[in-house]
Amino acid sequence: MSTPFSDTVTNLGIVQQVRSFMRVDSTQWTTAKIVNSCNNWLDRLTAYAIGADKRFQWDNTNQTKLPEGTTNLNQDQTDYSFLSDEDGNQIITLTGISVLRNGSYVPLTQIDRNDPSIDSAYFGTARGVITSYDKIADNIIRLDAKPDATVASGLRFFFQRASPSFAATDTTKTTGFSQLLDRGFIIAAAYDGAITLGLSNTQPLSVELEKEERKLIEYFEDRNNDEKRILRPIGINFR
Repeated sequence: MSTPFSDTVTNLGIVQQVRSFMRVDSTQWTTAKIVNSCNNWLDRLTAYAIGADKRFQWDNTNQTKLPEGTTNLNQDQTDYSFLSDEDGNQIITLTGISVLRNGSYVPLTQIDRNDPSIDSAYFGTARGVITSYDKIADNIIRLDAKPDATVASGLRFFFQRASPSFAATDTTKTTGFSQLLDRGFIIAAAYDGAITLGLSNTQPLSVELEKEERKLIEYFEDRNNDEKRILRPIGINFR
């Protein structure tokens, strides 16, 4: 069962366990400071998950909506930015773009306009059928042709985003990750507090934090166990 952020009944929430590891009370180490540490670990874990988990398109389970959205396709506009989703979560990177054509969304091909085979001088300068896009930045694109008309919800975009942050008022909210990784939040926050206050158990907490870092790496490396591994021959040059 996932660990709640705060549980004063059982004292098994993240907040309570952090203080237990630090051997302090709420006056010595406030909830606001634990929130800051947990959010820092949340950002670190999210960045690692997105970078390491391309095939599964990882998303935090605290999100209330799917990582996709639509925006208007505007006449003669080729550049579009996607900075946040409808709940205000920061969009970190785009994973796909589709265009509305004849009532259906058609996936566009992502290309690099710096490719020698593409005439970058004319990329996106003329009206025509949109077939591809260039990812200028993680969340900014340029279409290969100018739309000849404005189309409501004409672009559909898919993305990976930041995780919802913790607040000091949270109680039942969980990390949004597998419960196997919950302890990392506790240890990271306890270590931050211990090193700040100069506690005697800083070194043991440092050792535990290294274990949690290794655990998260192993977790995401092993997530694709349900995929079949196929051995393919590799050509060998005997010259």
